Amino acid sequence: MSRTCELTAKAVMTGNNVSHANNKTKRRFLPNLVNVTLISEVLNQNVRLRVSANALRSVEHRGGLDAFLAKADAKELSQRARLLKKQIAKKLADQPAA
Repeated sequence: MSRTCELTAKAVMTGNNVSHANNKTKRRFLPNLVNVTLISEVLNQNVRLRVSANALRSVEHRGGLDAFLAKADAKELSQRARLLKKQIAKKLADQPAA
């Protein structure tokens, strides 16, 4: 399993540790990934995803998983998240307008 957020494509970055003597050694900046279960209200099911803490805040801010996926760019989403986005869009298109 790669260290990549399934919703925002946030991944590992590289850089340098710089000592007081200005010695540089390679290091990795790992994203803060957490395993979460999010609820899709449209599909009426729970979805387990590995997302960054920052993405989790964004999901809450936008009003849930369905709203986040509707607005999200498909290029940034993982394969599973893309499939969810399609299923949600299809379900919303099938519902009659109230």
